[in-house]
Amino acid sequence: MALLLALVMFLPVASHAAPLRWASDAEANVPFVFHDPADQSRLTGYEYEIAQAIARRLGRQTQFVQNDWDGLIPGLQRGLYDMVIDGIEITPEHEQGVLFSRPYYMTTERITVRRDQQGLDTLAALHGHVVGTLKDTTAERMLQADPSIRIRAYEEETNAYTDLKNGRLDAVLLDGTIALYYGSPDPDLKLAGAPIGQVAYGVAFAQGNSVLRDQVNAALDGMMRDGELHRILARWKLWTPAMAALTGDASTPEIAPEAWDHYRAATAPTAGWGARFDRYVSFLPLLLHGALLTFAVSACAMVLAVGLGLALALMRRYGPRWLGALATLYVEIVRGTPLLIQILFIFYALPGIGLRLSPFVAGVLALGMNYAAYEAENYRAGLQSVARGQIEAAIALNMTHFQALRFVVVPQAVRMVIPVMTNDFISLLKDSSLVSVITLTELSQTYVRLSSTYYDYFGTGLLIGVAYLLLGLPFVRLARLAEARFHTGRQRQGHI
Repeated sequence: MALLLALVMFLPVASHAAPLRWASDAEANVPFVFHDPADQSRLTGYEYEIAQAIARRLGRQTQFVQNDWDGLIPGLQRGLYDMVIDGIEITPEHEQGVLFSRPYYMTTERITVRRDQQGLDTLAALHGHVVGTLKDTTAERMLQADPSIRIRAYEEETNAYTDLKNGRLDAVLLDGTIALYYGSPDPDLKLAGAPIGQVAYGVAFAQGNSVLRDQVNAALDGMMRDGELHRILARWKLWTPAMAALTGDASTPEIAPEAWDHYRAATAPTAGWGARFDRYVSFLPLLLHGALLTFAVSACAMVLAVGLGLALALMRRYGPRWLGALATLYVEIVRGTPLLIQILFIFYALPGIGLRLSPFVAGVLALGMNYAAYEAENYRAGLQSVARGQIEAAIALNMTHFQALRFVVVPQAVRMVIPVMTNDFISLLKDSSLVSVITLTELSQTYVRLSSTYYDYFGTGLLIGVAYLLLGLPFVRLARLAEARFHTGRQRQGHI
């Protein structure tokens, strides 16, 4: 009876437990967390499996949050999610900003070179050469110790290995985990020399969240004791002597590298145009999703830009001197600062004063406010082209000042700036790619995901380019129709 009562008391707590929100950058992140090449709607990766195992041991469901690599820690500090699992290296610098769990994986740095290269198999041998790596990593700091090495720091590991193949780099120094999946399978590349140094990955938490950190540590301890961590890593061909030393697990079970084999088979080069065409067709649902998000963000932002831009132009042209000065200050500040900084400021800095916006709203607001400054200048030029005598004549016909602006001046100004508005919308459509830094996966992020997964930058790039073109063409047509309508209306007024 006591056991039954305890079970009944436990069930409601477990069923109502908040989901464990965790974040990673799954756009180009093999083998950590990424979209399964055989089914792009499914997340996979050894860290994905570790996150699921941790949540299961904590009795909680999981909620994955996609974020760009640069935004993972700012998003954690803002409270968008509970923890980050993305190969975050445990370093003194990183420990100043976040709490870390105990290490769940240990690896080393590995040098990758082209198949025909010889001799570049140690750090000393890289002296005077051009070497690629990821920014803000242990590998980058190792390379910085030799001033003669020309370092090229990348945001995506795929770009580093592509540049190595194309002869733009002499070598790549990256974590052994990355080198195993990106360097060793490529017939044009090879791993050179012995492992270098040591790197530890940990789960990152916001400062002060020691309760969840301790719970995750207990879950990791359990995974190490009962061999679940061993089984996960072995499936991904990532179990190493360093992990055996870390966990104290010296067992050698026969575990087939199923996940490794599945990834290799799914990303194998396609034979013939038919197979490639079928792969491109499978991309269409992702392209459609990215296109819809791109359109939604751009359209909402343009509505905001047009309305706010017109208001700013009227304030500068017809408002009181102090109001015009404020509008001028806004325009100059917005035009004088990068759009990317504005997006990051609105999304990550405003919560510091209590204003928390969703990624979609923050993206629309940033793009709309930025383009409003440019639209304001367009409208101001249009308003200036309307002779002041027209507003005076309208007032003489017993119109109010507001009516004169609404029915006489503004329609003429809008007609003159319609072609410029169309160009601005197309520019905004392309600039919407910047909202990917605040967790929105639009067309540009879709391109990063697909091209880095299949190493197909050409065909995938053409598909994304066509998608952007198809999004923009209807608005070019609508602008021409609007111009024609305004022109016809003007001719009729002149005839009368």
